[in-house]
Amino acid sequence: MSIDTIGDFLTILRNGVLSSKRKVSAPYSRLKHEIAQLLKDEGFIKDVAVEEIDGKKQVAVALKYVKGESVIHEIARISTPGRRAYAGHTGIKPVIGGLGISILTTNLGVMTNKQARSKGVGGEVLCTVW
Repeated sequence: MSIDTIGDFLTILRNGVLSSKRKVSAPYSRLKHEIAQLLKDEGFIKDVAVEEIDGKKQVAVALKYVKGESVIHEIARISTPGRRAYAGHTGIKPVIGGLGISILTTNLGVMTNKQARSKGVGGEVLCTVW
């Protein structure tokens, strides 16, 4: 049995947005922290921090709202443990005509679809955000 920790992290973000929370937290992993950092760099969330709660590390994410509306409209998991989705640098498609991003894991690290296309690398498409 496989546990989809990235899917769980995206669900925590999605549920936080749906219930208009200002801050959510999830168990720490380096990949979750890098995904949250990319979302911050692209302007989808306010801030990301690593906190220790009851002796366990947590990724704390401050969600971003503009005039009461969330900046994240949809966050969807693409590659799952049962169905991996890979794309070469020419096969990476833009999300909502370039308004959103795809997050990929590549041999150069975790990056957005725009960064991967400019560096000429492909990888596993983890999720899309817009």
